[in-house]
Amino acid sequence: MVIFSVYVVNKAGGLIYQYDNYVPKTDVEKTFSHPLDLVLKHHDEKVVVSFGQRDGIKVGHALLSINGVDVLGKNTADGKDILEYLKDPANYPVSIRFGRARLSSNEKLMLASMFHS
Repeated sequence: MVIFSVYVVNKAGGLIYQYDNYVPKTDVEKTFSHPLDLVLKHHDEKVVVSFGQRDGIKVGHALLSINGVDVLGKNTADGKDILEYLKDPANYPVSIRFGRARLSSNEKLMLASMFHS
């Protein structure tokens, strides 16, 4: 039996401690040419696939890196918006890594409060 997460919740329902032992293994990296055949959108401070599945990339997967450089929420490492970066044909071919995003701290709080009730 495997334990993926540990949550310690106080009597009032507040999250005291949380530990994730989950390492996502569903990362998929592909090289794309212009135009991108996936539809991406901003969702909860992340860029996710909203339409189009292929080669292990599924709807709901988050964009994790572009050309080997990790993304920071909705922006690239140099501060450019990811969707604007991917609209420019001069940036292609581009290697993009997709996978399941980690839970944000707000999502962890909501999950812990579900256990309390």
